[in-house]
Amino acid sequence: MHLLLGLLFLGVLAYLFHRIFLAPAAVQTALQQAEAGRSERGFAFLSNGLLFLRPHGGELQQLHSPYVQEAIDRRERARDRHSWKQGTSFGISAGGNMRNFEAGDKPVLATTAAFEANGDLLYFLKDEGIGGLFRREAASGNELRVLLRQHLHLEDLSLSPDGSTLAASSRQSAGIANLALFNRDGSAFREVSGGDTVDAAPAWIPDAPRRLLFQSSGLARDENGYIVAQGNASIQMLDMDTGSVAPILENPRFDFLKPRVSPAGDLLFIRRPYELPRYGSASMFVDTLLFPFRLLRAVFHYLNFFSLMYTRKPLTSASGPAVQADLKSILLQGRRIDAEKALRSERPVQGVASLVPSSWELVSRTRAGLETVLATNVASYDLGTDGSIVYSNGRGVFVIGPDGRAGLALRDQLVAEVFASA
Repeated sequence: MHLLLGLLFLGVLAYLFHRIFLAPAAVQTALQQAEAGRSERGFAFLSNGLLFLRPHGGELQQLHSPYVQEAIDRRERARDRHSWKQGTSFGISAGGNMRNFEAGDKPVLATTAAFEANGDLLYFLKDEGIGGLFRREAASGNELRVLLRQHLHLEDLSLSPDGSTLAASSRQSAGIANLALFNRDGSAFREVSGGDTVDAAPAWIPDAPRRLLFQSSGLARDENGYIVAQGNASIQMLDMDTGSVAPILENPRFDFLKPRVSPAGDLLFIRRPYELPRYGSASMFVDTLLFPFRLLRAVFHYLNFFSLMYTRKPLTSASGPAVQADLKSILLQGRRIDAEKALRSERPVQGVASLVPSSWELVSRTRAGLETVLATNVASYDLGTDGSIVYSNGRGVFVIGPDGRAGLALRDQLVAEVFASA
């Protein structure tokens, strides 16, 4: 009897020891492992037209394209060949004007990227005349040319679930954007939408491979054909078999951006208030009233620039978030952001200053219509194949794991677009 009581007492002690000491440690270890997985998750992002890659568990690196370097080398060789013509009769064109052999290099900018299932990275580069789609092999790091065309401008690359087809937004010179589809090898390029609209951010539906979600905004033009306003963005669905388009989510008070479908079948999107363009007599009165103050501010910033250039000291010692000159006014999701104002007024996310307001929400919507706000201050996001979400508030990259917990992965001066690895 005493032996049984002793064994029972030891069993109770072992249970209490496990609950008090071992179980919390195991939970803490699991949480630490999940947090490490979030912080080490692979992704890529755009910043000022440059593409940066952070492999899973690896170090952040800027992606340098051999194609871009070849283009720069060709321009340098051409400049060297023709430099002797400057100031001579050989530098006069047929129209009588002087040829400029010292013209500055056209910048080559990255506009979008997408990961393939094997870890290869697809990305699009463009300058003023030519656009090209390239593939960076994860195993070797080699760059392969997939598609190269004049006046081609692609954004919002999206790979089909089976990996055979790519969808993108094809930008045109008139300000419109159409949805385009083409094969993984760059062949069979065709546009599948039209109209005086901006169609962007195509997203595949896993259980409906012949249907495509996308965001769409109408354009308003004046009598001369110039764009004077862009309507609110709605989410539409394209049936590729019939060519018909059906609205999925629209509200004149909001923009619905970057639709994605999660592995569970939920619809994800960014929701933000729509800013209706207004310019009437009241706006003219305000502009006239504020003109002297805006002029003085412009003069001050002009003088402050020269002070920084020649004395390395600003004209003011006022404290505040540091903002680079080229980041003073930036474009995020089609809207111009005053970076200096945003960094001073917007709510930080996990200690990272935000470039977009808290009204820019990442929302998950079930098939039954139940909506959940997953994050606020969301400038861009992407969805991983495991259901994890990578998003940015403009100055940092965060990862929401399948468990719903969010963690900081990276800080940077500007994160315009993020792309989750497979």
